[in-house]
Amino acid sequence: MCGLCQGGPPKKITGKQEAALFIQAWWRGTLVRRTLLHAALRACIIQRWWKQMLVKLLERKRHLALDFYVRQEWAVVKLQSWVRMWRIRLRYCRLLHAARIIQIYWRWHNCRTRGFIQGHYIFKESHLNLQLEISLGAQACRVQQCIPLPIKE
Repeated sequence: MCGLCQGGPPKKITGKQEAALFIQAWWRGTLVRRTLLHAALRACIIQRWWKQMLVKLLERKRHLALDFYVRQEWAVVKLQSWVRMWRIRLRYCRLLHAARIIQIYWRWHNCRTRGFIQGHYIFKESHLNLQLEISLGAQACRVQQCIPLPIKE
């Protein structure tokens, strides 16, 4: 301890002691400033890290919001395309049904005026069984025939 801090009569300080006190004060101040500088640097590092974490968090939130928006838009587009497809298919089925009705009436008209041939056949071993029905207006003719097939063995 220095002579000034002690209780009692003040002592005279020599030039060497004064220089020593000056160097000690300078060194203590340097240590305090260095400690404060290190603490400030550490605080700065922590603040930068925290700001980076906040930026990453904000970017993640933005990405999730964008992803949610894209999924909603995709779902809306998909739903709209399904509705359009359903409406077009419904329209196509109606047109197909109308075309079939027209075909049925046209075939019925042709059969009444021209006649038609209807029949079926069955293969049995080496024979062909044929059954035909020929209609010409109000007249009808049925033909059943068994035809042998020339099959080489």
